[in-house]
Amino acid sequence: PGSGWRGSWVASRLGVRLTDGSRPVGVGLTDLVGLAVRRNPRRAHLLVSAVLGKHVPTDPRLVYGSGLLLGELVRARLRGEKPSRPGALLADALRGVPGTAAGLRDLLRAPQVPVEAVVLGYAETATALGHSVADALGGAYYLHSTRRPVAGFAMYGGFEEEHSHATSHLLLPADSAAFDRDVPVVLVDDELSTGRTVLNTIEALHAVRPRGHYVLAALVDLRGPDDRSRMDDLAARLGTRIDAVALAGGRVDLPEDILATGKTLVADLSARTVLQGGAAAAFGVTRIGLEWPTGLPDGGRHGFLPEHRARLEKDLARMADALAGGSGAGGLGAGASRVLVLGFEELMYAPLRLAEALADALPGVDVRYSTTTRSPVLAVDDPGYAIRTRLAFQAHDDPADGPGERYAYNVSPASDQNGFDRIVLVVDDIGDTSLLATGLVERLRALAPVLVAVVPARRGT
Repeated sequence: PGSGWRGSWVASRLGVRLTDGSRPVGVGLTDLVGLAVRRNPRRAHLLVSAVLGKHVPTDPRLVYGSGLLLGELVRARLRGEKPSRPGALLADALRGVPGTAAGLRDLLRAPQVPVEAVVLGYAETATALGHSVADALGGAYYLHSTRRPVAGFAMYGGFEEEHSHATSHLLLPADSAAFDRDVPVVLVDDELSTGRTVLNTIEALHAVRPRGHYVLAALVDLRGPDDRSRMDDLAARLGTRIDAVALAGGRVDLPEDILATGKTLVADLSARTVLQGGAAAAFGVTRIGLEWPTGLPDGGRHGFLPEHRARLEKDLARMADALAGGSGAGGLGAGASRVLVLGFEELMYAPLRLAEALADALPGVDVRYSTTTRSPVLAVDDPGYAIRTRLAFQAHDDPADGPGERYAYNVSPASDQNGFDRIVLVVDDIGDTSLLATGLVERLRALAPVLVAVVPARRGT
């Protein structure tokens, strides 16, 4: 990659090397990811996606279109067909060519033959990505794992993610029969590094309900020959078929001393970095009622059916209009040139779809989408680094987890960038607490006027 790549800073200091591999949709690994440094003793580097909308505010139509494109690869694999090709749309959208992000999304959301499947997304990063893959299949039941215990929902299962900073995942379907069907299972994550987590999941699911076909789906596939052999061996042992699809493949080469080097780098930067904060909260906060459809789940934490998807589609434009006119003085479009729609942690899909609809409703406004996260990552204000700025705030929705920090990356402007002039914060009502008001909202209103939209979380019985 060239000197403008948002991974060059880490590559030069930690010796991380990315090599492009397969390019099934016309873009390579280094087109899709940059690099940052983790605060994590298990893994020093972080691949930062250019199309996920987690750590980097991104055109929501590019985020959704990329997820639909991954779903198209899955759909074609399940049906034994050749996938539709996006031509240069994805590459052009990544370069910011006007109109191409919407064009990619519009191409891929055209009606297809529905495919029955169960789609499982991994929290927290891939919750909206898994939703998007399920949308592309049309007939899929969707569930994502969660790190939030919820009273009234029986646990179907759980598993561990070895390298993560927060390892425990729970499966809490409201209707275990819908999840338990004998149909293909698609497991969606943002990246496949070794594939161990998804293979462990398959083995656990197969022990409860054997199925004949599993598909691993990720934005990028970094597995080596040994990892691929492990997948083939598991398929043979279980007597099933396991496939894998990704938007791009490649390899990440790490020096042997990367953990020690990363630890030293983290300590050095932490000692020298002055965190952004302390600015006076100069802007106002407005709350807007979305009139979220009664009975519509806020996402896939407890399951999301095709009929839920159809219901959401009918109401998106109405809710986007409420947001566009919801801050008074003419609404978001009056004098706004850059708007961020910010979701939080696992609540990624509802904010993504609202941001996408808002971008369509305000064609002259640069609408971006991202979410807060639990992942502790260093911020370095350098164009060759993927995480330029960091806002830290107290956790506001998970008392079982105890007090702790959460983060919003690239929300405050870097030294060579313009800031957002409106921020729409989308939270569920469980996370709408006094700690939200005194923490994240205070940090955001130091940057721009804030519009808070609350979505009702699904409760157990």
